[in-house]
Amino acid sequence: MPRVIMYSTGFCPYCVRAESLLRSRGVDEIEKIRIDLEPEQLTAMMKKTGRRTVPQIYIGETHVGGYDDLAKLDHKGKLLALLVT
Repeated sequence: MPRVIMYSTGFCPYCVRAESLLRSRGVDEIEKIRIDLEPEQLTAMMKKTGRRTVPQIYIGETHVGGYDDLAKLDHKGKLLALLVT
């Protein structure tokens, strides 16, 4: 399974939903980067993704986007394919 990274905060309901969806699809380990605890990571996230909101999710080298993007991938049946490559 590829590495899963999620930029998040401790008070983000969409981060909780994203984590729940990923875990329901078999992801055991999610590397969380808390931008509320490490403000410098916000700048790094914005440079990498071009976005300011959390969550921002990477599966392997693929930037999935936020929770809505993750849910759309799952709905289209494409999330599991990303998780096994």
